[in-house]
Amino acid sequence: MELGRTAERRKIPTAPIWIGLLLVAATVAAFWRVLGCDFIDFDDPDYFSSNIHVRTGLSLSNVIWAFTTSHGANWHPLTWLSLMLDAELFGQGPLGPHLTNLLLHAANTGLLFLLLRRLTGATWRSAAVAALFALHPLHVESVAWVSERKDVLSAFFGLLSLWAYGCYAQTAGHGGCQVTSDTAPAASPLSRPPSHLYWLAVIFLALGLMSKPMLVTWPLVMLLLDWWPLQRVSSVECRVSSDVNAPAKRSTRNFQVSALIREKWPFFVLSAASCVVTFMVQQEGGALTALMKYPLPARLGNVVVSYARYLGKTLWPVGLANPYPHPGLWPPGLVLFALALVIGLCVAALRLGRRFPFVPVGWFWFAATLVPVIGLVQVGTQSMADRYTYLPLIGVFMVAAWGVDALCTRWRVPRLFVVLLTATVLSACAWRTRDQLSYWQNDEALFRHTLAVTENNYLACVNLGTWLSKSGQIPEAMDLFHQALQMNPDDPNVLYNLGNAFAKIGDWDEAIANYRRALQITPDQADILDNLGFALAARQQYAAAITNFHAALKLDPESASAHNNLATVLFVEQRFEEAAQQYRQALRFAPDNAQIHANLGDTLVRLGRMAEAAQCYQAALGLKPDDPGIKAKLQALGVPAGFTVPAN
Repeated sequence: MELGRTAERRKIPTAPIWIGLLLVAATVAAFWRVLGCDFIDFDDPDYFSSNIHVRTGLSLSNVIWAFTTSHGANWHPLTWLSLMLDAELFGQGPLGPHLTNLLLHAANTGLLFLLLRRLTGATWRSAAVAALFALHPLHVESVAWVSERKDVLSAFFGLLSLWAYGCYAQTAGHGGCQVTSDTAPAASPLSRPPSHLYWLAVIFLALGLMSKPMLVTWPLVMLLLDWWPLQRVSSVECRVSSDVNAPAKRSTRNFQVSALIREKWPFFVLSAASCVVTFMVQQEGGALTALMKYPLPARLGNVVVSYARYLGKTLWPVGLANPYPHPGLWPPGLVLFALALVIGLCVAALRLGRRFPFVPVGWFWFAATLVPVIGLVQVGTQSMADRYTYLPLIGVFMVAAWGVDALCTRWRVPRLFVVLLTATVLSACAWRTRDQLSYWQNDEALFRHTLAVTENNYLACVNLGTWLSKSGQIPEAMDLFHQALQMNPDDPNVLYNLGNAFAKIGDWDEAIANYRRALQITPDQADILDNLGFALAARQQYAAAITNFHAALKLDPESASAHNNLATVLFVEQRFEEAAQQYRQALRFAPDNAQIHANLGDTLVRLGRMAEAAQCYQAALGLKPDDPGIKAKLQALGVPAGFTVPAN
C-alpha cells in the first residue's frame, strides 16, 4: 500500500505526469543560475571553447572526426556530436552548452522517476529518489561543467536502457504478480526470441557508452534489478509493495542467476568492448601516467577511503571542490576505518536483503557503478570527483527513500512528519546546490573556493594562476605557480604556465628556461613547443623558433597558434609566399580570428595582391568592427571601411 490511507491519497495529486513535470520544474529552478556561468579553463577549451571541430558545428568532416578521434583521452563520439549541435544552434558562447546540460539533467530526473515508478509501482518513494537526484549538490559539477556533457548525456541513454529493459522484463513470461508453482522448472529467459524492447535496451546502452564509458557496469545494475524489484531470481521472494510487512509476491516466472547472466550477453559484450577501447585511447592520450605514479597499495587505500568520503559528502555535502588532490598514501588508521565501514555496509546489506531487498540493491548499485572511476586504474591525479557520483548515488537514494518509508511504517510515524522531513531535506539540498553553483561562475571563483577547502592542491594553484596570468595579475599568478612547484617540482604543466607568465612580462630568458625544463619532462607537447618557439623568436633566434614550430605542428597539425607564429617568423624573414601559406592554414582552424586575417592581409600587400589583401582586412574588420588599425590599413589601400571588395 502507498504511504497513507486511501482517503488521504485522494487529496493529493499523484498523477505521474504532474509529479514528473513538478520534478523537472524544480530541477530547472534550482540550477537556473548555471546559465550565467562561463567556460572553465580546465578541459572546457579541449571540449568546446578552443576546439575547432566543435565550434564549427555539424559537418561531415566533423562527424567523421568525432567517431575517429581520441582527443581528450576518451572515445565518446556522441558527446562530441552533442557539443557540435550546441555550437550549430547557439553559437560559440557558454550559454548553449550550459542550457543543454541543464535540460539533460532535468530530463534525467523525469526519466528516473518514471523508471522507478514503472518498476516498483511506488509513486512517492520514486519521486523522492528523483528529487534527491535532481537537487543534490554533488551533481552540480556534472551539470555546471561543460566538459561533463558526457555525464548527463550518458545518464540519459543509460536510464532509457533500464526503462526498455524493465519493460522487456515485465512483459508476459518475464515478470508480473501472478503466483506460479515453486516446483516448476526455471526456464531460460531467452527461451523465446527477445522482444524489440530487449534490443532497444541494447541500443540505448551502446549510445550511452558512446557518450561516456561509465556505463560499463550497467549489466550488473540490470542483474540487481532482476533481484528487486523485478523479482526474476529463482527462489527469492522480493517485496514490491510499499508495505514491507505485506506478504511477498512471486513473479510470473523466476530464473536461475546463470540464465539471467546469459540473457545479458550483448550488454556484457558492449561493456567489454568499451573497456578495451577506453583503455587504448587513454593509454594513447597519456591519461594513465598516474597509474605509474601511484603504486597498488596507494590506489587500494584510496579506493576504500573514497567510498567512505563519497558517503560522507552525500550525507553532509560541504567542502565540495574540483579537483580533490590525491595524497599518495592515506594514513593507515583512516584506511582501516574506511575498510571496516565498507565491509560492514556490505555485510549489513546482505543480511537485510531477504526482508528489505532494496538495501542490497541500492548499496551494490552504488558500490558497483563507482568501480570504473574509483581509482583501481588511476586516471588523472585526483583522488575522487563529485561528477563520479552522478549515477551511483541513485542507489543510495533508493535505500534512503525505501528505508525511511519502511521505518516510518514500522514505527507508525505520522504522515505529516514524513512530509516535513522530506521537504526539509530537499530544501537543504536545493539551497546547497544554488550555493555551490556560485563557485562555478568562472575560474577564479571555482579555484579560489577549491584552495579554501582543500590542502596541498597544486592543480588548483595552477588553474587559478593560469586564470590570473591571462587576466594580467602576473605577480599573484607567479606566486601560485611557485607554490605549485613546491608541492610538485617536476610537473611540466606548472613549468609551462610559469613560462607563460614570464613571457607576459617580457622576461624571455626565464620563459625559455621554464619551457625547456618542461620539455625535458614531457618532450612531445605541442603547446610548449609552440610557446618556446614564440619566445625564441622574441629573442630573434629565428632558426631555432622555426624548428620548434615545425615540431609543434608535427604533433598537432591543427594548431592555429603554431601556424600563425610560424607564418609571422617567415614574414619577418621576408619569406612572404611561405608566410601566406601558413596564415591560410591557421585560418582553416581559427576562421574567426581577426588578427590572423589582418596578418594575411599584410603578407598579401607585400606580395602585391592588393585586392586579396583588402578582402582579408574586411574579414578582420567584420570580426572586430571597431579596430582602428584594420580601418587604417583599408584606407591605405584606398578602400572605404564600408565598401566590399568583390572576390576575384
